[in-house]
Amino acid sequence: MSAPVLTSEDARLGADTLRMLAVDAVEAANSGHPGLPMGAADYAFLLWHSHLRFAPTDPEWAGRDRFVLSAGHGSMLLYSLLHLFGFDLPLDELKRFRQWGSRTPGHPEFGHTPGVEVTTGPLGQGFAMGVGMALAARMASARFADERFDPCGHQVYAIVSDGDLMEGISQEAASLAGHLKLGNIVYIYDDNRITIEGSTDLAFSDDTAGRFTALGWQVQKVDGHDIGQVGEALWRAKVERDRPSLIIARTHIAQGSPGKHDTAAAHGSPLGAEEAAATRRNLGWPDELFHVPERVREICDKRREELVAAYAAWEDEFRRWRRRNPDKARLWDGMWQKAIPKDLETRLLAAVEGSTGATRALSGKVIQAAAAAMPALAGGSADLEPSTNTWIAESPSVLAGSYRGRNLHFGIREHAMAAVMNGMARYGCFIPYGATFLVFSDYCRPSIRLAALMKQQAIYVFTHDSIFLGEDGPTHQPVEQLSSLRLIPNLRVIRPADGPETALAWNAALRRADGPTALILTRQKVPAIMREEPLDAKTFAKGGYAVRQDGATPDVVIMASGSEVGLALAAADILAGEGVTARVVSVPSLETFLAQPEAYRRRLLPGRVPRVAVEAGHGGLWWRLLGPGGLFIGMEGFGASAPEKVLAEQFGFTPPQVAQRVRELVGR
Repeated sequence: MSAPVLTSEDARLGADTLRMLAVDAVEAANSGHPGLPMGAADYAFLLWHSHLRFAPTDPEWAGRDRFVLSAGHGSMLLYSLLHLFGFDLPLDELKRFRQWGSRTPGHPEFGHTPGVEVTTGPLGQGFAMGVGMALAARMASARFADERFDPCGHQVYAIVSDGDLMEGISQEAASLAGHLKLGNIVYIYDDNRITIEGSTDLAFSDDTAGRFTALGWQVQKVDGHDIGQVGEALWRAKVERDRPSLIIARTHIAQGSPGKHDTAAAHGSPLGAEEAAATRRNLGWPDELFHVPERVREICDKRREELVAAYAAWEDEFRRWRRRNPDKARLWDGMWQKAIPKDLETRLLAAVEGSTGATRALSGKVIQAAAAAMPALAGGSADLEPSTNTWIAESPSVLAGSYRGRNLHFGIREHAMAAVMNGMARYGCFIPYGATFLVFSDYCRPSIRLAALMKQQAIYVFTHDSIFLGEDGPTHQPVEQLSSLRLIPNLRVIRPADGPETALAWNAALRRADGPTALILTRQKVPAIMREEPLDAKTFAKGGYAVRQDGATPDVVIMASGSEVGLALAAADILAGEGVTARVVSVPSLETFLAQPEAYRRRLLPGRVPRVAVEAGHGGLWWRLLGPGGLFIGMEGFGASAPEKVLAEQFGFTPPQVAQRVRELVGR
């Protein structure tokens, strides 16, 4: 589709409309960031009018280009574009910027505002998520394109800022994108040289062009206010197939404002009534607030009509593609719908039937069954696959120029890995997983939080889950990480105890379409749990269940997760020999168990019966179940470098030691 002609006069009018909508919205809210929208308005209007492919009536259209405003503080730029180009965002919503119940929150939020691709707030996240989208698109093209049509041959555009490029996550993501030759990335760097504290000279003197060239990117420099230069750069970027593109657009923050032009004062504060009026006069703009000239409406309506025709043409071609490729069409439907076989639970349980070992190894077996059942599953690790057991045996690696595989190599880039997973999940078609040691989940945490906020299906495989990883010592031994992950709303954390729990944990993660899941797995071998009743998905989904009852009213209830379930059972055996009855409750997902009806929890945890929790980490949420008289056997400090069995003895995690602590609690 050739780009429509945009005259310099129309381009200026469209850009000034964006500028003043941002000024008026920020003034009305008395809060916001007018500077970036005003500075980026020229190239942003050109991009949306002449290059970006989208469907306002179908924001999730599979054939669209993706647009990410990584510099999310400039949200009024995006909201104004969405409004002008026909998305379901009326002018009244722009007038309610940053107000309760509006569809124009302070930073773009996916699922809240039509046309917003991803939630961007923390700088660098949008940059990295865009890389994930581009990677998913290349992987999808490798599966679905034929010689006549590529349904996934679209671009990923983003506007990134100085702050995005300063954050370390963008360096990791840029390195990965260059290595994988993701030529479907076109990023415009809004080089306005201003941050909150003042000039970027205070803290930033990178040779950005040199850095990105060294990372394998095509780099161009333009005057961001010259649409001729920007247009040529965009065309060169679109025809470059093997290198991601960075267009460094030199702009002026608060362009058009006579008093705030090129000042830090325009970054995160309203211009003020006096300066807003001066800006109106400078641009020759009417006094009417939220004014949109009829000519701009005409320009945008015409562009929308062209996009409607392009959308219809794509849909026609897609129907012909389906007729030519029935097998690919079936695969397309299954992957985009993330179809789940009815017998998934059975298949996953069969993968570990009769198996014992570390839950990371058991998880590796489950992954093979899951990958065979669900073509949408794809993932890898941050250079730790031999330790995390996350390789899909029947698939090749995803490499530069070869995207048909399902095994991803993120390199030692945990920050980027988690954000790239978010981009892949938002792109659609794939269910991404990523793996590293639990202690390094701290490097992933901002992206995990965004996945939870966006309700995206991403699966984190965190292994080496406690001090029992042993000799690597406290730098590698997680203590607080498990409890801290449980505090993230909408993140489901599951720490399985053995093979069946590991299989059902994966089953839960694969079936959960409205949020991310963290699987917490051991390095050390764990015993098979001898249950009084067979475990099924329905029981497992409650987050906690009894593996040993010991009567209707036991002397004590011992709760545990993961490797400590076996420890609790061994301690219960010792106590039974001394006449103390102990119910053992496995709690693979503590937050899920806490969310169950009180009646269910009381059946497992009878009133007035002493309660104990055993977990080789920080106590965290356990105290909500233990109450003031309960006992937590865990870690309140860091670990040490020593073999696993020595650590268990030194930190009180042997069956006799646990039994003694319980005995003291119940007074026996």
